[in-house]
Amino acid sequence: MSFELIKKVNDAQKKTNVVDVRSGDTVRVHQKIREGAKERIQIFEGVVIRTDRRSSHTARITVRKIASGVGVEKSFLIHNPLVEKIEVVRRAKVRRNYLSFLRNRSGKSARLKSVNFDREGVNNVHDAVAEAEEVRLKEQAQIEAEAKLAEKAAAEAELEAKQAEVEARHATEA
Repeated sequence: MSFELIKKVNDAQKKTNVVDVRSGDTVRVHQKIREGAKERIQIFEGVVIRTDRRSSHTARITVRKIASGVGVEKSFLIHNPLVEKIEVVRRAKVRRNYLSFLRNRSGKSARLKSVNFDREGVNNVHDAVAEAEEVRLKEQAQIEAEAKLAEKAAAEAELEAKQAEVEARHATEA
């Protein structure tokens, strides 16, 4: 009974449509970053050196890239709500799941043999919830911008009214 309940909760947290990501793929991970009250999307592009628990709700990929001559690795939970989307840029032929040997290599020796694949077919995953969230965020930003404009216009009108009142007083005094 309790195992079924746990499984139900885990399945509820899973995303319905996820891109098929494999070791050796070069991917672009779009991640939501919250800074105070603002939200933005940051893109991390690199080679997938590891995939873990692909069928689980805790599925994870480890992505490695070289930034300013320094290797940077970042792990992403695929079903995390902060991961907007994962886009496969290139697919390479590899014969293992964990590409730890890439850490010791640099330059030409770190290259992987590219394989042709259907890029549009692999990346064509529509997640209605994520798309609705993106639309909602855009609408919310537009509403906030309109509210700021209205507030600014009201403050401007108030200043003009005060200025007219002051000018009227000076005209009656003179």
